[in-house]
Amino acid sequence: MDHNSYTAIARVYDRLNKEIDYAAWADFFEACFDRYLPTRPTLLLDLACGTGSMTVELAKRGYDMIGVDGSCDMLSEAFGRSAGRQILYLEQDMRNFELYGTVGAVTCCLDSLNYLPTEDDLRACFACVHNYLDPNGLFLFDVNTPYKFEHVYGNNAYVLEDEIDYGEGDTGLVYCGWQNFYDSEHKTCEFDLSLFEEMPDGSYRRSDEQQHEYCYDLDTLKALLADTGFELLGVWSDYRFSPIEETTPRWYFATRAIKN
Repeated sequence: MDHNSYTAIARVYDRLNKEIDYAAWADFFEACFDRYLPTRPTLLLDLACGTGSMTVELAKRGYDMIGVDGSCDMLSEAFGRSAGRQILYLEQDMRNFELYGTVGAVTCCLDSLNYLPTEDDLRACFACVHNYLDPNGLFLFDVNTPYKFEHVYGNNAYVLEDEIDYGEGDTGLVYCGWQNFYDSEHKTCEFDLSLFEEMPDGSYRRSDEQQHEYCYDLDTLKALLADTGFELLGVWSDYRFSPIEETTPRWYFATRAIKN
């Protein structure tokens, strides 16, 4: 898992994911709190928090927030958008992070767990989350499904375009060329990205990076959760608790940490 893979894309990550409705996603988290906890938690960990979009959204709702991510570039973006809010950001690996105490719930968004390359890495992450959760605390996360790897990622290519604001009235265009290479035997997908940013003087800056995601089936995820002390509360296809189907692109999990 290469934390430096977000060096180039960190500056435009939010623009490339502008379709994500973080408010609706946070509503889903709060619905899980109300459904599965006697009272809403006060201290939350946003694991693999990236640029802090969800971290800040939850902070706005009154939660004390900790954000953990392995990329200093992503955390720099998160810190910048969190001005005036008391959020603790920590640059740590999601497989062996350390906190100062336990939290009432852990959230992990946007298929961050798909970046863990082996089942042992997933198990280590789950065990670490379990360790820092209060008894019966919730672990809420999502993963990309095998259907998405095969039918959405595949060997497809995408070109994304948006405008970037440099401040003081200066704007420019940003283009991202995105080529996927899906390995059906090993259930992995490689993403080759080329980013072109228009600079204030009209020139373009190019940055390249490579990312990988790893596909896990539902039975494997359920087994690893059980092995690390979690009770599976539900798996859904969206924020509205809709049942999963064969063509579901993303699974949303709610789990509870069982502790003696």
